Amino acid sequence: MGNLALERPMNQTRVELLINADRLAQSVDQLAAIGQLPGGGVRRIAYTPEDLAARAQVQAWMIAAGMTVRTDAAGNLIGTYPGTDPHLPVLMTGSHIDTVPTGGRYDGAFGVLAALEAVRTLAERQIRLQHSLVVVVFTDEEGSMIGSKAIAGSVVPDPEYYRRPDGETIHACLHRIGGDWAAIAQAYWSPDRVAAFVELHVEQGPVLESQNKQIGIVAGIVGQRRYQITVTGRANHAGTTPMDLRQDALVAAAQIVLAVQAIGNLPGQQVATVGMFNVYPNAANVIPGRVDLSVDVRDLSDARLDELMTQLTHQLTAIAAQTQTQIHLTPCLKNEPAPADPVIQRLIAQACDDLGLSYTHLPSRASHDAQAMARIAPMGMIFVPSVAGLSHAEAEYTTPEQCTAGANVLLQTLLNLDRQGTVPLTSSNASNASNAIAADRQLNVGSPS
Repeated sequence: MGNLALERPMNQTRVELLINADRLAQSVDQLAAIGQLPGGGVRRIAYTPEDLAARAQVQAWMIAAGMTVRTDAAGNLIGTYPGTDPHLPVLMTGSHIDTVPTGGRYDGAFGVLAALEAVRTLAERQIRLQHSLVVVVFTDEEGSMIGSKAIAGSVVPDPEYYRRPDGETIHACLHRIGGDWAAIAQAYWSPDRVAAFVELHVEQGPVLESQNKQIGIVAGIVGQRRYQITVTGRANHAGTTPMDLRQDALVAAAQIVLAVQAIGNLPGQQVATVGMFNVYPNAANVIPGRVDLSVDVRDLSDARLDELMTQLTHQLTAIAAQTQTQIHLTPCLKNEPAPADPVIQRLIAQACDDLGLSYTHLPSRASHDAQAMARIAPMGMIFVPSVAGLSHAEAEYTTPEQCTAGANVLLQTLLNLDRQGTVPLTSSNASNASNAIAADRQLNVGSPS
């Protein structure tokens, strides 16, 4: 691997080449104005007018930075800053700009804008890496992750799989943002085209702040299992039905919540959550006849996830027998664990050392586009702190200084990767690529974050 195309010595470049902090902060503010909520948060759901407006703004910034820009069949916005050797695989970075219904201004968008700022910094110094630098705005990360999954070759070919909650087809959604469902297979990137993928993101948790660390080096992204549970009992009069003759769906559902809490508290690093809960008919004088609830379980070990779900299934059987109800478990989402590449982790740590920033290694317990990208390329992730651990909320906040530190680590990591050359794709990630579609096909679409 040769040196960067610079006139000054490399050791000076590593010290001197820093992003423009004021410009990055201004970009964050400007993008947050698109879809801004009264409380200061952002609502920019994928495929909506706000999403389209934000895409147009980022595209304009990419072009102004000297990038060539295109939209692929999956609706991914792809900006390329050409390298000096077009035969080398690219260095890829980026994230998403769509949000949850009441989201913050940093989740996803910060990673895109920091990547853009890295390109701006290189361009204004007239620096070209040997590898081309590709910045991607992935489509619908908060919903189906169809953008990153299309690049990774793991899109399920059935369009009904991607139908929106409001009934809109994926054909219409992709057409609106410049994509094309009929050609979505063309969005795939083969592993030989990508030297590495690095995503910068807010932590969305409290670990960095609690440890007083400036940067998180992600060891891997946890696997995720999500299910819908339907408990069916018998709706009946709340006054005239004796307690021992009831088939109360809510009583059974309450026990399920406690069972999920119990497996989350077993020894280990797993987490388990019931986040959705609906009672029918939901009347004060009627014994509940049905309850729908969700279960979300996450861990870095796929085998551990299988073990936890086996334990929960046994408990569901016992609860159904005890309460005389029927309990049905439906898979909704399955994301395999994605280990971060050790070489990229080392290069991120080197960047932190060069910049004098403290860091720690930690897992990501939220899903990210990097999880899909790990199927085709060596993957790394950089975290910056989330104040009070808040995310997916209007109060989400990362200070300008923390944003600047993260963006500088991203820039230095990309420079380190350009010097390092191609990172070998691990066998575990390669096997994930071949199994991705088969795993996804068995499940329904769910928001993965």
